[in-house]
Amino acid sequence: LGQIHTYMRFGPPPPLPPVATPDLASALATLAAAFADVLSAAAADISWQSAAALAASLCCVYLLGAVLLSEPTPRVDVPVDEDVEPKIDGSTAKFDAALLTAEGARREPSVVYCWDPSSMDMLGTLPVASAEDVAAAVGRARVAQAAWAGSTWGARRRLLRTMLRFVTENQRAIARVAVRESGKTMVDAIFGEILVTCEKLKWTIAHGEAALRPERRPTGTLAMTKRVKVEWRPVGVVGAIVPWNYPFHNVFNPVISALFAGNGIVIKVSEYASWSTLYYGRALRAILAAAGAPTDLVQFVTGYGSTGAALVGSGVDKLIFVGSPSVGGHVMRAAAASLTPVVLELGGKDPFVVCDDVSEAELDRIAQVACRGVFQNMGQNCAGPERFFVADAAYAGFCSRVGAIASRLKCGPPLDDAEVDCGAITMGRRQMGHYQALVDDAVSKGARLLVGGYTPSGDDPLAAGSFYPPTVIVDVPESADILQTEIFGPIMCVVRVADCGGAAANDDEAVRLANNCDFALSSCAFAQSAPRARAVAARLEAGMSASNDLEGSTYLSQSLPFGGRKQSGFDRFAGIEGLRGLTTPRAVCDDALEWLPFGLGALLRTAIPPPLQYPSRGGGFDFASGLIELFYGEGVSLKLRGVAKLIGAAAK
Repeated sequence: LGQIHTYMRFGPPPPLPPVATPDLASALATLAAAFADVLSAAAADISWQSAAALAASLCCVYLLGAVLLSEPTPRVDVPVDEDVEPKIDGSTAKFDAALLTAEGARREPSVVYCWDPSSMDMLGTLPVASAEDVAAAVGRARVAQAAWAGSTWGARRRLLRTMLRFVTENQRAIARVAVRESGKTMVDAIFGEILVTCEKLKWTIAHGEAALRPERRPTGTLAMTKRVKVEWRPVGVVGAIVPWNYPFHNVFNPVISALFAGNGIVIKVSEYASWSTLYYGRALRAILAAAGAPTDLVQFVTGYGSTGAALVGSGVDKLIFVGSPSVGGHVMRAAAASLTPVVLELGGKDPFVVCDDVSEAELDRIAQVACRGVFQNMGQNCAGPERFFVADAAYAGFCSRVGAIASRLKCGPPLDDAEVDCGAITMGRRQMGHYQALVDDAVSKGARLLVGGYTPSGDDPLAAGSFYPPTVIVDVPESADILQTEIFGPIMCVVRVADCGGAAANDDEAVRLANNCDFALSSCAFAQSAPRARAVAARLEAGMSASNDLEGSTYLSQSLPFGGRKQSGFDRFAGIEGLRGLTTPRAVCDDALEWLPFGLGALLRTAIPPPLQYPSRGGGFDFASGLIELFYGEGVSLKLRGVAKLIGAAAK
């Protein structure tokens, strides 16, 4: 069965000599004959053995038939060249953050600097795309999209299957490139970059066509001879401005949806995640070529804010922006000039609520879930818990557990050390200064540090790279800035939910605290009682929610939309909503009875009734009023009055 599954997913092994290659028709005929024999035997001797043989036969016929009839998935090999796996030795130049401002505080650097934040090794530079470069990239994508827009669902699935095969067969190379670029651990990369991408590919392959097929809709009351539907047409060229926290997934995520919906796409990657596009870009071109799709469908541009602004104003047909609320506001204003529709995902401060009924054993589980949520990718997650609201009865047990876990985490260069739990901070010292200011403010207002909370310096080995130690801060007051400002880092903020005299009152207070925030991306709630956890989660203001699980669990079901409310943005990607969001819905109406013989179909086409024809005969209003009373009025008397009005209007 394993061999058959591999065959179905990736196609056959190298072909056998011609004399040994089975003939499809004869193979299927042999299968059919064997199946008929089993049916005959089963009919003659009904027993559990014959029933089992019948079931096994059905499975074999299905699996082997699928193997013989399925189209092989192309295999793509993209070597990890030295441009994406440079040989680093003791003489390698180190990145100097002063380069980012060397040309003046108000000027962007002339090149994009690329470095490994865990070692500070210089990886190279990339060009800053000008407005002309961006326009050219959009033009190439538009030409390619014109050809791709008419592609079949089979061709689009073949493309995604080719992509999925490449990802599953090149996990280590993909992860290593992401680790070099962002400083995350290999475990964080396999979960946050690769697993979720595979899930999105699998869901889109299986369900994408159903989401985008023309959808029949009920006809209107007065359109009884019509047939209506909605078509989901590609928007054209999608622009995507994506962040640095997951270099691989943040690229492939919009690519998958855009291409399956029939679009081209131009991606402006972050200046902190540009180097990886060398490998990922080559991979995408090879995948497109292997699947028979236009290779210019996906374009990359690198640069700073000016490059992003150029993409917003380039004439793309829809824009996806993932970033901060302040920059998202600038994007919206710029897009408004050309009425370009936008999807905004602007981060979050997800609440993590723990109710007062949890047992000691449940607290053990919750503590591990909480630490995975806040320290995954060093807390550099759009959807990740930042505010922990723990009921008074569970507070001491929760704090002691998460403090013990955090104090044992190993922080350092992650690439070749599988025991490192926490990697680097991608944006370096600038971002760590932001962390320290938030921690210092909270402590000054009464919070206590259990673990971490300092910026490494001097002889500390962590000072050689961009590392901020895993931090747990407790007794955080509601007035602390850290409860309102997005951290985007490895800091767990724990708030005690005071005992208000009962379970319901305690939950009310936890919900009040959790909703006292301008962000509303995702959320989660934990309780011993599953109904109680669901009830609390349902009251949390957020675009996504989970009960008794990490809020990010919603992203493992790619059938669900991803997005938030309030300052976390609007519109969605992922799921049916995300796919359809990259299309233009087109309402279609045609005649349902054209098939009738003897010209009857033509006779039933819409004709304007005489009372409504030009020039007016004076009965148009009564005729329309009669229609309304006949078809929409309540009661027999009103409907009869409508009929009378129709007759009277027709007689004029």
